[in-house]
Amino acid sequence: MQKVAIRQPSGQLRRRPERLAADKAYDVKRIRLWLRRHGIQTVIPPKRRRGKVKPGRPVAYDKAAYRNRNVVERCVGWLKEARSLATRFDKLACNFLSMVHLAFIRRYLRILAPYS
Repeated sequence: MQKVAIRQPSGQLRRRPERLAADKAYDVKRIRLWLRRHGIQTVIPPKRRRGKVKPGRPVAYDKAAYRNRNVVERCVGWLKEARSLATRFDKLACNFLSMVHLAFIRRYLRILAPYS
């Protein structure tokens, strides 16, 4: 399995993301601790608790970064319009990547010429 590496401006490769955005379902102490140990900043809003107050200090998160998560969610939704991507029909990574490219091209053409 190949791991994803991100090239930093200094030229070094970083194997972990700097931040992880997730929804309220992932507001669990175990997940937050694991991410903190690995040097990943969490962008997870706290769950709303009825009645009981959560012990400890309140959780802070970057609201602007969390709003950007919506862009990724919509992009994944657009990609799933291509049925072969949604079902993972292609088994080889090169074929799957080609389908991702075709799905983006299709989406872009639909934006350029919406009425044809």
